[in-house]
Amino acid sequence: QVQMVESGGGLVQAGGSLRLSCAASGRTFSTSPMGWFRQAPGKERNFVAAISRSGESKYYADSVKGRFTISRDNAKSTVYLQMNSLKPEDTAVYYCAARNSFTIISTVASEYPYWGQGTQVTVSS
Repeated sequence: QVQMVESGGGLVQAGGSLRLSCAASGRTFSTSPMGWFRQAPGKERNFVAAISRSGESKYYADSVKGRFTISRDNAKSTVYLQMNSLKPEDTAVYYCAARNSFTIISTVASEYPYWGQGTQVTVSS
């Protein structure tokens, strides 16, 4: 089982940057694909980015492609989301999530059984 704690959220002006971190506990981090999702008030939880176990494969939502970068450090059991050129529409609670060990990278929230508590990102115009 994997437990995650997100950090790095906050208030930033449009055009600014934030780096989210997700520290995972448990022995299985390096064997689990990881993802970032976000949920704005009154909206569904949506896919943002995902990364394979090795970090070689990465997927991005079209809305963040070219602005956000997902990465992972398996030695530190941490996954990151670097967010640049932030827009007000990026405002949401951001969640990191883990798939079960030895599964493949996915963009589907229901395929991630383990979730962090979320971190708020607010982008002002």
